[in-house]
Amino acid sequence: MKALVLAIIGALALGGCASVPMANADLDAKAKTFVAPGTGHATLYVYRNESFGGAIKMSLLLDNVAIGDTGPHTFVMRDMTPGKHALVSKSEKDDTLEIDAQDGQTYYVWQEVKMGVWAARSQLHAEDAKTAQEAIRDCKLVQ
Repeated sequence: MKALVLAIIGALALGGCASVPMANADLDAKAKTFVAPGTGHATLYVYRNESFGGAIKMSLLLDNVAIGDTGPHTFVMRDMTPGKHALVSKSEKDDTLEIDAQDGQTYYVWQEVKMGVWAARSQLHAEDAKTAQEAIRDCKLVQ
């Protein structure tokens, strides 16, 4: 079993990085201004700021609608209406985070990558603005 785990880690390290469509530099820079959303909206940032599991892209769903795939050092930004939402990170074992979005608020979620049995797993963590914004500045916006 230990040899299998080491082989998987080695393959992931040598396998390169997951390729996801990236936004242009202007949109990336604008997203990193962290401007508060207008009335009737909330903003969601989901970021993945680590290299672990770099060969794996992970899909995100917001209320069962695909909002993008993340790779290492990437982030997704989406507009939400106020109210209850379910954010799902698709992996070997899906993880769900419930968000009760308030008007004019911004929400930050860290998508942590973990080792699974057959494939990578993930876990979603609500983060504070300061920690998240610092991490997001080192990431690139997904289209």
